[in-house]
Amino acid sequence: MTHQVVDHENDYESLGANSSATQNALAGALAGIGEHCLMYPVDSIKTRMQVGQSVTTLVSTSSTGWLQAQQQLWRGVYSVVLGAGPAHALHFATYEFCKERFHQWIQQEESNWTRDENLQQILATGSAGACATLAHDVMMTPFDVIKQRMQLKDSVYRSVRECARAVYVKEGITAFYISLPTTLTMSIPFQSIQFATYERCLSLLNSDRHYDPKSHVIAGALAGMFASSVTTPLDVIKTLLQTRGSSTDLQIRHCRGFWDAAKLIYGRYGYHGFFRGFKPRILTHMPATAISWTVYEYFKWFLSRHS
Repeated sequence: MTHQVVDHENDYESLGANSSATQNALAGALAGIGEHCLMYPVDSIKTRMQVGQSVTTLVSTSSTGWLQAQQQLWRGVYSVVLGAGPAHALHFATYEFCKERFHQWIQQEESNWTRDENLQQILATGSAGACATLAHDVMMTPFDVIKQRMQLKDSVYRSVRECARAVYVKEGITAFYISLPTTLTMSIPFQSIQFATYERCLSLLNSDRHYDPKSHVIAGALAGMFASSVTTPLDVIKTLLQTRGSSTDLQIRHCRGFWDAAKLIYGRYGYHGFFRGFKPRILTHMPATAISWTVYEYFKWFLSRHS
């Protein structure tokens, strides 16, 4: 009896190695959907702020105005549901697979600089996060384009399908991927920083790696705050590129890539322009990352324990 109890308590410590790719993928899918859906209204506000649209219409004291504001805040959420599930499944499954392989490879190196355990952890998790991000963003970017088009104040699209069809007819397939280089430029450092920060914070808060929601929430929130702070300028550029086809501004519509968007933002707003939407981005990513990691760690523990 005693042996069984000890096994259950320590069951979580080696989940990265013991949980299957299917379990990691399913836990990641549930985490991604939960994260994006719960924080979607704040993300809608961030999108409008980054493209220079007013958010005052989202605040109303009348019951009719309040309902309309809620509808606007949630418009496009189905695009996230459709994309976040499979994209996050691939994301976390890739992360767990690469983390173990990179950690083993780094440990085999004979160099003095790779003998530090903390450095090994940072290198392995950061590199695994970069690989996972590449897989995630290739799948998720088209859904993100649709989402942000529907989040705009003057959006006329009533469904995800209608928006996708209209964008394809007017702008072609390139509209869904024009922001991909910028997205990867932002997401790879974001996720590398986030994963490395999360794992480091977790090792300090929960060194035994038992399932502990409190430590996952704190580590996730700190990781989200730090990573989103550093990468906000790239997110502003990405938003401009993904919504350019819906803009009435000719200069924005003619932006062909990263440098065109960066020059336009700097020319109009200076350095401050690269931090528009900074607060709602932080307010989105802190709880979103905390939710994502907590849900992921829970389902990974649950599925592994009951498999």
